[in-house]
Amino acid sequence: MIPYGRQDISEADIAAVVEVLRSDWITQGAMVPRFEQAVASYCGAAHGVAVNSATSALHIACLALEVGVGDWVWTSPNTFVASANCARYCGAQIDFVDIDANSYNMSVTCLEAKLATAKRQGRLPKVVIPVHFAGQSCEMAAIFALAQQYGFKIIEDASHAIGGSYQQRLIGGGHYSDITVFSFHPVKIITTGEGGMALTQSAMLAKRMQRYRSHGITSDASEMDSRPESEICNYQQMNLGFNYRMNDIQAALGVSQLQRIDAFIQRRREIAARYDAEFADLPLITPWQHQDSASSYHLYPVRVRQSLCGISQKQFYTQMRQQQLLVNLHYIPVYRQPYYQQLGFSAGYCLESEAFYHETISLPIYFKLSDSEQSQVIEAVREFFTSG
Repeated sequence: MIPYGRQDISEADIAAVVEVLRSDWITQGAMVPRFEQAVASYCGAAHGVAVNSATSALHIACLALEVGVGDWVWTSPNTFVASANCARYCGAQIDFVDIDANSYNMSVTCLEAKLATAKRQGRLPKVVIPVHFAGQSCEMAAIFALAQQYGFKIIEDASHAIGGSYQQRLIGGGHYSDITVFSFHPVKIITTGEGGMALTQSAMLAKRMQRYRSHGITSDASEMDSRPESEICNYQQMNLGFNYRMNDIQAALGVSQLQRIDAFIQRRREIAARYDAEFADLPLITPWQHQDSASSYHLYPVRVRQSLCGISQKQFYTQMRQQQLLVNLHYIPVYRQPYYQQLGFSAGYCLESEAFYHETISLPIYFKLSDSEQSQVIEAVREFFTSG
């Protein structure tokens, strides 16, 4: 069985976790801030706020930007549901911007047109959440220019994209956004088991997110309300927050994993390049790369156009899985989920996203995918498309 993704845990990773388990601190010790600083430094950000999932990071990012009832948040439909749910947690309205036919990221053309319409209707978004699908950055410079024109904030959902770059700078530096969010789920580039992080250049936003991740509590005396000198007051809850903290065990694994991130990404790029070459003569559309970006290749999606080859996406998916090649589907458009359809969305809302959904399958790609295992995948794909 070959999965579409898999973590790689080394003996050094295990030793790092064991060291924390044998220490005095396994929850909120030195490792969480160490991991935050390591990721922030790697990406070129001033502040990192580690949490227990990227979903939590998206939620506190929205809260830090003061998203609430009556606000609109826009995101891509080609993503996991968390990219939209974070706005709903805050009581905001959600809308979706269709994807680009080449990159599968949020279309700048569609965004610009939608913003012009929204301005006339008086319902511009407070926040836009572009999603760096499969590890390739969105066209952030153009999105940022629109943010300056229309006055919205930007959260980069880079859950797929740590280690990827845009305009020769690593994703996460905040050059074109207010906050960037990463995921450390086991199938992502590096893992903490579960976990996520929000990066920002803003000390104010970092402080807000730190408070929201821990019940809204501060231990900083300068931020507390005054109390009689006779009282002991070593913390105060300043707002309604959540228990979204990452622990030192997870952070230790993250610190160790981060030391191998360049090797992880280099191997993923090698696998992608081989797929590109091997499938060049097949009726498949392999991932297109924008000249300004270098993907970290969390996913390797291929499109099967039945109109060109007479083969359906479902036939391809079923055949691969029957051969124990656990290809996957990324993604059903978020607005097609029953919850979002109850909000009034329906099939056909974003046409390019619908076409992508009906044609695309993600092939196995991960650090420990061996050459022989990749050959097995390639042979199965080639046989499927050439045997008929």
